[in-house]
Amino acid sequence: MADLSAFPITRRWAPEHPDRIQLYAFPTPNGVKISIALEEMHLPYEAHRVTLGDEDVRSPEFLSLSPNNKIPAIIDPEGPDGAPIGLFESGAILIYLGEKTGRFLGTNPAERAEILQWLMWQMGGVGPMFGQMGFFVKLGGKDIEDPRPRERYIGEARRLLSVLDRQLEGRDWIAGEYSIADMAVAPWLNALDFYEARGLVGFHDYRNVPAYLERFLSRPAVQIGLKTPPREG
Repeated sequence: MADLSAFPITRRWAPEHPDRIQLYAFPTPNGVKISIALEEMHLPYEAHRVTLGDEDVRSPEFLSLSPNNKIPAIIDPEGPDGAPIGLFESGAILIYLGEKTGRFLGTNPAERAEILQWLMWQMGGVGPMFGQMGFFVKLGGKDIEDPRPRERYIGEARRLLSVLDRQLEGRDWIAGEYSIADMAVAPWLNALDFYEARGLVGFHDYRNVPAYLERFLSRPAVQIGLKTPPREG
């Protein structure tokens, strides 16, 4: 039985199965990246629902594992040296899990490099830009009268979708084979429904992106991961 008592977060979200990877998340695009990866990699895990409210993400227990007060975060009771390890930041977690299992991270250095560049593209581009667009289209910024922020992020979302559409020409997955890059990118495409922004970005005008998202959503592991942990406690 793994001892996770050194992690203060376990005092607020107590593990029932401490021998499994502990996932602290909420079903946002960044959160479901990790539940999807865990499902795809067939890693035993226990999911803890951490809401986006300050009472959770700014609690001392959560900050002890994720100092940037953002989901997701994990504890792996069997880290690289056999001891438990805690991690935050979804991109870093995806790389860690890919290395741990030897799956979805390419089979040689060239494939790995291509996968990682598209993962970084999502982390630095798609996530921040789509998120800001959602803020100004549906969330707290929707009532701001100045149209420039909204227009800027809609335009940048369209540009990023064009980049992705070109990359997908003649291939099913971003880097050729299904990888952690797809697990990172596709949940943000799916979030366009939540943001009520498919029409604004001309989603169905792209040649390859809509079919790519459908392929992703049809995967059984994805269907489970998108609902883990559940939105309602």
